[in-house]
Amino acid sequence: MPKLYKNVVLWDAERESASLCDVLTEGAEIAKIAPAGTLDGEAAFDGRGGTAMLPGFVNAHGHAAMTMLRGLGEELPLMEWLQKKIWPVEDKLDAETAYIGAQLALMEMLSTGTTCFADMYFFMDSVAEAVLAGGMRAGLSRGIVPSQDGGRERLDENLKLARDYDGANGLIHVQLGPHAPYTVPTAFMTEIAAAAKENGLGVQLHWLETKSDWPLSDGSKTMNPEEYLEKTGMTGVKHLLLAHCVWMEKEKFPFYARPNITVAHNPKSNWKLGSGTAPVCAMAEAGIAVSLGTDGASSNNRLDMWDEMRFASLAQKGANLDPTLLSARDAFRMATVAGARALGFEKTGLLREGWTADFMLVDLDKPHYVGWDLENLPGCIVYAGSSADVKATVVAGETLYENGSFARLDKEKITAQANAARKRLTSQA
Repeated sequence: MPKLYKNVVLWDAERESASLCDVLTEGAEIAKIAPAGTLDGEAAFDGRGGTAMLPGFVNAHGHAAMTMLRGLGEELPLMEWLQKKIWPVEDKLDAETAYIGAQLALMEMLSTGTTCFADMYFFMDSVAEAVLAGGMRAGLSRGIVPSQDGGRERLDENLKLARDYDGANGLIHVQLGPHAPYTVPTAFMTEIAAAAKENGLGVQLHWLETKSDWPLSDGSKTMNPEEYLEKTGMTGVKHLLLAHCVWMEKEKFPFYARPNITVAHNPKSNWKLGSGTAPVCAMAEAGIAVSLGTDGASSNNRLDMWDEMRFASLAQKGANLDPTLLSARDAFRMATVAGARALGFEKTGLLREGWTADFMLVDLDKPHYVGWDLENLPGCIVYAGSSADVKATVVAGETLYENGSFARLDKEKITAQANAARKRLTSQA
């Protein structure tokens, strides 16, 4: 069914300035973009020149069901936090709890303008069902950490996830999800890379998150990180999404400047866990594609990409004593189209005719936007904007969130179920 959005202030990261437009969607796509007042028909929404239409955010790294673990083990170093607080509770997770946690994450993301997200976790068939029920777009991978079976069972689960859900309703792409070099033996990482290439799948991988990551890897005594990616075959997968990358060496940046590699920058999680600041401006200057993610709700602790985007820009300026670094436009690009491409969604993340109708509507009639115009809107959005300004979130042409209400998700029921599940999980934690 066609929907006409009249008099909206349209902007994306590839536009020099914003424009006042009429936008027609047809099904899941944007069918027509024209100057305001030139498209005839009854408006599904009239922005009256005071509502911005922006591409939906793409959260390029996270663990959706970790909404159930939010607040556990605060202010601990990463490995102590994982080993003593997170992993013991994760052992109690089940498919039902993962489904509830994913629904909780979907509500948080939709209400803050996110239309697509990456996920690496457990019980991913439950997460996929939550995604399809909720109507969001996602890149899903089963977190692979070897157990008594050597990890083969986890890899088989991930491959089954791809068979069952890759391409489902045009909303899901599946990647393989080896957790990290310090949890996955080199030989098995090689097997995972081979499986990714054989099945035409991308890979999500935690990479050099902390200073101690690489020495923990079983390959660290015989090769450097870049040799590891080459020898395991990870550089040859369809797309390699490297999360964190705080401790990549600058002289090695040219190695990562490949069309199939994207860094997923998670600044607030990295700061909260004391991991450091990834030099993403230097990465981008070297030709590395950089996207933006929140990480899980237990390490950030928010799934708010507005917050992440502003912080990413300010952290680079402050850490490098240079206010020109990571412009508003570049930060917004990281938060939208860069992540979409990394997850295999080629026509998502910009507002173009023939691209997916994935966008948010943002109220510009707020006190903190006084003074905005078509030229300065990018700076107003990134530096003054807030998730509280999101009026509606649209995915594949369908309004999934509007003014506090969800079209497909029962907020009260999901919140009650999540509270009960959280008590079960932490009863003996």
